Amino acid sequence: MNFLAHIYLSFDNPEITLGNFMADSIRGNKFAHLPNNVQKGILLHREIDTFTDSHKIPKKSSKRLHKNYGHYSRVIVDIYYDHFLAKNWEVYSDVPLKVFVERFYDLLEENHGILPEGIKRMMPYMIADNWIYNYSKMDGIGKVLSGMNRRTKNRSKMNFAILDLEEHYTKFEMEFTAFFEELIIFSRQKYTSLITNI
Repeated sequence: MNFLAHIYLSFDNPEITLGNFMADSIRGNKFAHLPNNVQKGILLHREIDTFTDSHKIPKKSSKRLHKNYGHYSRVIVDIYYDHFLAKNWEVYSDVPLKVFVERFYDLLEENHGILPEGIKRMMPYMIADNWIYNYSKMDGIGKVLSGMNRRTKNRSKMNFAILDLEEHYTKFEMEFTAFFEELIIFSRQKYTSLITNI
């Protein structure tokens, strides 16, 4: 899953949210210096990724893209799924998406000192262009995919994946909806286990 899903699946716990968000920038077990619940957020992120990578529904979504994008297909599906979460946000949260995202940006700024350097570099762009809120819009997803393509020096051709999303929109949305119901249950169980384990 991508940024929005990991933030959402932190269940409104600020330190868990920080860890869940920054986990991809942390290698191995190099996080013992961080607050206890931030560490648990990193572990939760890894549990979510393992569950997602082994689940048949995201694999089905990814297979539809594999011919054109190879091993980048899973990254693309993560971005698609964040789009559907943002688009259907009111199904999953009583807090408006704009408010939810602004609170998250505030959380990052308040905890700037413990963020990995890569996130510190990315933050100004993410906030200025409001990446996470704009996941709800097709042009926002298009910009994300184009940015990811540039990061691969145009090797991935991910900028064209917006066309695949348009072509198979209903199928991808149905797959996301079915999968996310299971992921919420799994993540809640893992969250509860981590929080109650001192």
